[in-house]
Amino acid sequence: MTFVDEVKSAVTVRAALLVIGVLGLTVAFIASYAGAFHSPKPKDIPFALVAPAQVSGQLAQRLGALPGGPLDVRTAKDEADATRQLRDRGVDGVLVVDPRGTTDRLLVASGGGASLAQAVEAIATAAEKAQQRTVQVVDVAPAAAGDSRTLSSFYLVVGWCVGGYLCSAILAISAGARPANTHRALIRLAVLAVYAIAAGLLGSLIIGPVLGALPGSYIGLAGLGALVVFAVGATTLAFQGLAGVVGIGLAILVVVVLGNPSAGGAYPYPLLPPFWRAIGPWLPPGAGTWAARSIAYFKGESISGPLQVLSIWALLGAVITVVLARLNRDRDEKPVGA
Repeated sequence: MTFVDEVKSAVTVRAALLVIGVLGLTVAFIASYAGAFHSPKPKDIPFALVAPAQVSGQLAQRLGALPGGPLDVRTAKDEADATRQLRDRGVDGVLVVDPRGTTDRLLVASGGGASLAQAVEAIATAAEKAQQRTVQVVDVAPAAAGDSRTLSSFYLVVGWCVGGYLCSAILAISAGARPANTHRALIRLAVLAVYAIAAGLLGSLIIGPVLGALPGSYIGLAGLGALVVFAVGATTLAFQGLAGVVGIGLAILVVVVLGNPSAGGAYPYPLLPPFWRAIGPWLPPGAGTWAARSIAYFKGESISGPLQVLSIWALLGAVITVVLARLNRDRDEKPVGA
């Protein structure tokens, strides 16, 4: 037997193709994370200005014209209105101008992302310094003591996502990637649902009462966790029904390669490049991270959109899984030559 024959017997064509696929995922993983994180730059950060009517227009124009366009400035009628927008996650910073002195107040919410709050502070401080003014920073939604870099919500959601696609992958490995019939598909979805509830409860227990890393409603976080896990798991089952074992790789591509860098974890959306900022809110990691921070620091404000995104992933994944199982059963039962 020649060396080439030995290689062919040791590595099948199917295995070679899967290895090439893994290589592609590896390269995509490196490119995605490096592309999203290597040079974060603030762009169009929602920013509210509270200033006397006679100067507010000029100040807003000046802030909006800063090099690179880091701020998307809108004027607020008063400080209470601007603070409400900040707590509702409509803006990421508020500048309250004091016409009687040279020190203005900058309101931030570090619970929405420490790196974003720091970027807002740096931009406002530099802009004020150019006008011989200073700022006093007030954090209206500070991060918890155990969540100093506000990454706990991101890590929590990443863990849930990993659990979701691993659970579905194990179900596939145990009895075939494509469910043999509709009943088996429904059983897998039911097992996934039970697992999702357990993962949501346990994950929230660890991140909250045990570690004290995230404040907010335990039940709220647990419910979010169950939805995240089921959405990712059902999507993975759907990909497996469509492409067999390759579907696991497709799930990793969507959730890990595309979803994690664009989730707004280390760098919230206004600090990410345009492509990652655009896709992040529509993928499970991004929707989950935004919702987790809203529950932890903003009393659940601005959470309906991310929950709808996760629900769509969960519903489409479950429906496609069942439909593909039905089609697979019909194809297997069709007489030869029909």
